[in-house]
Amino acid sequence: MAFSPQFLDDVKNRTSLAEIVGKRVKLVKKGHEYSGLCPFHNEKTPSFTLNEDKGFYHCFGCQSHGSAFDFVMETEGLGFREAVEKLAFEAGMEIPDETPEQRERERKKQTLYEVTEPAAAYFEKMLYMPEGRGALDYLTSRGLDRATLKTFRVGYSPDTRGSLKTALLRETISEEQMISAGLLIKPTEDRGRGMDSYDRFRSRVMFPIWDRRGRVIAFGGRIIGSGEPKYLNSPETPLFHKGRELYGLHLAGPAARQAATVLVTEGYMDVIALYQAGFHHAVAPLGTAMTEDQIRLLWKIVPEPVLCFDGDRAGQAAAGKAAVRALPLLKPGIGIRFATLPASEDPDSLIKNKGARAMQEVVDAAVPLSEALWRMETGGRLPDTPEDKAALQQRLADHARAIQDPTVRNHFSKAFNERVSPAPRSGSARGQNRWQPGRGKPWGRGPTWASNVHMETAAGPAAKVNMIKRRDEILIATLINHPELYDNVSERLGTIGFSLPELDKIRQEVLKTLAAKSGLETEPLINHLNQCGYSAVLRSLLGAGVYDHAYFARPDALLEEAEAGWYETFDQIRSRDLIAEIEEAERDVAENPSEETWRRLLALKQQKINEAMDEQA
Repeated sequence: MAFSPQFLDDVKNRTSLAEIVGKRVKLVKKGHEYSGLCPFHNEKTPSFTLNEDKGFYHCFGCQSHGSAFDFVMETEGLGFREAVEKLAFEAGMEIPDETPEQRERERKKQTLYEVTEPAAAYFEKMLYMPEGRGALDYLTSRGLDRATLKTFRVGYSPDTRGSLKTALLRETISEEQMISAGLLIKPTEDRGRGMDSYDRFRSRVMFPIWDRRGRVIAFGGRIIGSGEPKYLNSPETPLFHKGRELYGLHLAGPAARQAATVLVTEGYMDVIALYQAGFHHAVAPLGTAMTEDQIRLLWKIVPEPVLCFDGDRAGQAAAGKAAVRALPLLKPGIGIRFATLPASEDPDSLIKNKGARAMQEVVDAAVPLSEALWRMETGGRLPDTPEDKAALQQRLADHARAIQDPTVRNHFSKAFNERVSPAPRSGSARGQNRWQPGRGKPWGRGPTWASNVHMETAAGPAAKVNMIKRRDEILIATLINHPELYDNVSERLGTIGFSLPELDKIRQEVLKTLAAKSGLETEPLINHLNQCGYSAVLRSLLGAGVYDHAYFARPDALLEEAEAGWYETFDQIRSRDLIAEIEEAERDVAENPSEETWRRLLALKQQKINEAMDEQA
C-alpha cells in the first residue's frame, strides 16, 4: 500500500533519528547536530553528521544521505514499507487500514514465499538422491565442496515433467500457486489445448535466488549436458523482478561492508567459486546487463563496487554497457571500478588455474570508471591524426555530458580534455601558463601577467546583464583571434550556457568550423562566419567594447596571454553559473525537501568550497 504523506510525517515526528542511528554509531553532539564514524564505509576521521531537527543524516565521505526510513533500509536490508512499519511499531502507531484489493495482493505475495521455499528444499534434496548423481558429479568436478553447495542450497531438478508439481501438491500447494511462482508452465490454448501444466525446470542444476532478507524468490537452472538455453531463470513474478535483484546479495552484504568493496561477476558459478576461495563479497546480475536499480543497490552497500566480468569479448562488452549505464547516476563520492580478467578467463577458471592470489591481483588492479571509458574509447592509444583526435574528443564529451551531477560532470570533462590534449612540457611557450592537475587555477598569478577583465561599476540589473554578455563575447572573440587555442579550450567552451541565442549560435559555428578544419587561421575563419550571416554579431565581438575589457582577446596579444585570460574569464562564468545553481537548489529544497534535493544542494555547496580552496592554492 502507499502510505499517506501525513502518516509518514507522523512517524518521523515520533521517531528520534539520533536514537535509531545511535544504536549503530557512537554519536557526539555538537550544537544542533551529531557526528560520528560513518557506518556505510570505513573511515578513521568522522565525516558522518546528523541533524535531529531537520530529520536527516549525511556523510561527506561516501555521500550517504537520508531520513530515518533510509537508515533502517540501508542497515537492515528492509524495503521502504517494511522500514515504515518497523518504525511505526516502535513508536506505538497503528498502520492505516488497506483496501481489500491491496490486502489481497499482499496476501498472494506472502503466500508465494510459502511456495518457493518448499521448492528450494525439494531441489536441494534431489541433488543428493540417485536422480541427482550426475549433477552432483558435475558440481564436484568444478571443484565445489559439500559445505559450499549447502551454503548456496544448490539443488537438482529431475528430468521429468511433473516431479516438482507432484511433490508440492502433497504439501497442499495448489497448481495455481505454483504457476504464479513461475515453477510450472501452463500451455496456452492455441499451442497446447488440453495439456496439463508441467515443471518449468527439468534436468538442471538449480540455484535458488534470494531477496536481501534471505527469502527464496526465484530460481536459476543450468542444464546438464547439451541443450538450450544453457541457463534458465524464473519468469517475472510478484516476488521476482530480475532487474532489481543480485544473486548472492544476502550473503555478500555483511562481508562487503566489512571489506569496503563488493565484487560483481557474471554468473552463479562465479559467485559460488569466489565464495569458496574466500571472496565472500561477490554478487552477480541475473542473466541481463546491469540495470540502474542494481547499480543503486550496490551503492547502498559500498560507494565503489568492482565489476569483474569475463575476459572475453562478450564480458568486456557487458562491462562497457554497465559503464555507460552508470554515468547518469554518478554522484560525488560514489563510482564503479572495473577489473579486467585475462582473455578467455572467468573468476572460476582463474581461481582453478592460478589460485585466489591471482584473483586478488586482478581486483587490486581495478581502474575507476573514467579510466575504463578512456580505455574503451582509445584502446590504450591516443590517435595520431587531428581528425581521429577530434572524433575521440567528441565521444568522450558525449560520455561526460551524460552525467547529471554538475560536479562530477565537470571533473570528467576536465580529465578527458587534459588527456586528449596534454599540456606541453614545462618551458615551452604555450606550457608556461597551462593548467596542471593539482595546481589550482589554470595559470600563474605572478607579476608576468595580470588580468585585464574589469568588472563594471554601474549598479542595477542592466549592468549585471551587460557584464554577463560581455564575458560570453570575450570567450568567443579570444578564440576567433587565437584559433590555436581550440584544442585546449573547446571542451570547456561547449559546457557553459550562453546568455543570448545569437552568441550561442556563433559559438557553435566557431567550434564546428575549427573542429572540421584543423589549423584554420583567423582571417579565413572570420570570412566563413560572415558568409554564414554573423556579420552583425562579429562587429560587436571584435570591437572596442570587448577589447577594452580584455586586451588579451585582441589579435595582437601573445598566445600565452590570450590563453590565461580565456581561462580567467571562463572561471568567472563558471562561478556565476554555480551560484545560480545553488540558488535554484535552495529553492528546490524549500519547496520539496526530499533526499534528492538535499543531496544536490550539498554537492553544489561542496563544489563551491572546493573551488574556493583551488583559488587559494
